[in-house]
Amino acid sequence: MIKIENLVKKFTSKEIETFALNNVNLEVKEGEFVAIMGPSGCGKSTLLNIIGMLDSASDGRYFFQNREVNKLSESKLSKIRRGTIGFVFQSFNLIDELTIYENVELPLLYLNLTAEERASRVNEALIATKMPHRAKYFPQQLSGGQQQRVAIARAVVSKPKLILADEPTGNLDSANGDEIMNLLTALNENGTTIIMVTHSFTDADKANRIIHLLDGHVISENFK
Repeated sequence: MIKIENLVKKFTSKEIETFALNNVNLEVKEGEFVAIMGPSGCGKSTLLNIIGMLDSASDGRYFFQNREVNKLSESKLSKIRRGTIGFVFQSFNLIDELTIYENVELPLLYLNLTAEERASRVNEALIATKMPHRAKYFPQQLSGGQQQRVAIARAVVSKPKLILADEPTGNLDSANGDEIMNLLTALNENGTTIIMVTHSFTDADKANRIIHLLDGHVISENFK
């Protein structure tokens, strides 16, 4: 599904060059659950953003489903993202002014679906995350664990082939974190590819493979 060759991401400021990623090579097969670990500032989130086409590399090649995406226009990248990639963030990124139902429905508004099709998918996603009884609530009326459930419902509502999760349990207590990891594991068991950035060894243990980053380099990979 994903192939990265000699990927570089650098930032230049006042004659100082900083490498967030330096000569990264990586492959992720469809159906894998991959955890990316490393200390703060090692390039984990930068790599995830490039994989999700929210950021671009300075050098190297990136193939998504056998298509090189490095030099595609933003409109083409956006088209690939829609319905193909779902995002789950540590800070939930829900819109406070929208109800839970509306937050989950949002990604579907960019797809060519009827109102009935959107309603069916939203209800299915809310049921899968055990949140249908909160559909008319607003994000601030929910606990952190419930908000993350909604964020996952929003990520899966378009039936993406890939979910990118950036510290999905970072703002949660252990009980809610365990529930979120169980949801992600269940999605993976049903065929969704997942790439997750985490500091938690407990969360990483749910993955099939752990990739360790340090100073922008892949230093090791552990297969389970």
